[in-house]
Amino acid sequence: MHEDDAALALQALGWILSDEPRAERLLGMTGLDPDSLRAALGERATLAAILSFLTAYEADLIACADALDIKPEAIAAAATRLDGNQRMDA
Repeated sequence: MHEDDAALALQALGWILSDEPRAERLLGMTGLDPDSLRAALGERATLAAILSFLTAYEADLIACADALDIKPEAIAAAATRLDGNQRMDA
């Protein structure tokens, strides 16, 4: 796991949690409750789910990217790497 991807996922989580309806959507989509989310923050699958949540809804993806001053494509690429859908050996 790239440390930068994990850091980005945590920054994105902070952005997601800054809006209660958006935070509730994340919990609903992941099936986690606040305590289990906290407990699972070190897990690759949880970090991937956070970023995948953003990539599933373009408006949130763009707003988060703007807030974090990065390109939406960077969030999508990090989500792919964390999800393990991209080979890391080349």
